[in-house]
Amino acid sequence: MLALYFSAFVVGFSGAIMPGPVMTYTIEKALVKGRHTGLVIIVGHAILEIALIFSVFFGFGIILKSNPAQIIIGLLGGALLVYMGFNMVFTARKNNIAIQSNSKNRFSNNVILSGFFLSASNPYFILWWAVVGLSFIIQSYDKLGYIGVLIYFFGHISADFMIYGTISFLVGSAKKFIQGRAYRIIIASLGCAMICFGAKFILVAINTINIKM
Repeated sequence: MLALYFSAFVVGFSGAIMPGPVMTYTIEKALVKGRHTGLVIIVGHAILEIALIFSVFFGFGIILKSNPAQIIIGLLGGALLVYMGFNMVFTARKNNIAIQSNSKNRFSNNVILSGFFLSASNPYFILWWAVVGLSFIIQSYDKLGYIGVLIYFFGHISADFMIYGTISFLVGSAKKFIQGRAYRIIIASLGCAMICFGAKFILVAINTINIKM
């Protein structure tokens, strides 16, 4: 059981440290809301992963890894990221960013939902679960049945909580030293990164459409 848990943790860790929309959003919200925000964002991420595990385990993996599904996820997800990115840039430009205290809105439902939808907007994340994740789930099930699947999930999500919790804590703790113009530049830069992620997803989806045609 421990071997299964730690193997899932290592695989999850290697994926969690890669830059992406969720990490970008975590840094931005840690600067705004505080150092515990990353843990809340990952709750939404974890909810989506539970749904995906059920989906791929019960036969929907073939749908999730199909070209039509990847095109739809890429276009819609990319549009969402571009919108959020521009919103961050414009907000920073207008200096409408307010740093909130840690005591209020720490467990905001909007942050949880954002963690869910930002993860869902990433076609690579969905495809990973439909292909790679499925093989790990099957191996876990063959070893220990449903208990094995549960252990694998907890090992995987533990890595997410560790990485994003640590990043959020460090960024949130340093926010009091980042004020004024520097603060706005950081938020705007994160917004630009979000736009780039979204544009990449859209371009990949469009290229997939062209290939199919």
